[in-house]
Amino acid sequence: MTASRTGLGFDLHPLVDGRPLVLGGITVPSSRGLGGHSDADVLTHAVCEALLGALALGDLGRMFPDTDPRWKGVSSLVLLEGVMEALARKGARPVNLDATVICQEPRLGSHLPAMAERLAKTMGVAPEQVSVKAKSPEHLGLLGRGEGIAAMAVVSVEMP
Repeated sequence: MTASRTGLGFDLHPLVDGRPLVLGGITVPSSRGLGGHSDADVLTHAVCEALLGALALGDLGRMFPDTDPRWKGVSSLVLLEGVMEALARKGARPVNLDATVICQEPRLGSHLPAMAERLAKTMGVAPEQVSVKAKSPEHLGLLGRGEGIAAMAVVSVEMP
């Protein structure tokens, strides 16, 4: 008999000048990117947090501390690969991912399929098991003022 677990992830980073905007492993054309220790990919970070949470394995900062120079500027897909290895050691596998990116701009609609595909490939699941959506904060709060981008993710995981 298999057990089913659910994990919830969230991340938020400020928009800054001089960095590329990477979401779900895809570089999105933008005049600003996200500030952070790694590539600051909030979507992939939220997915990692959800996967770690599903198995009560702590959080991304504990697994890949920003005090460790090895993770400076690293692609968040490398972090996701590390999280997937941790799941595999527990015999767990993701069944479904549903994620939402929240930003005022840029408009992400045309990039969402590529993000979902890249995440599915990195997670080793079929594309139809991954949903990535975008929502506007309707000009409300720090996200609505264009100060940052946030992402949320929910995953279902099966394990023995």
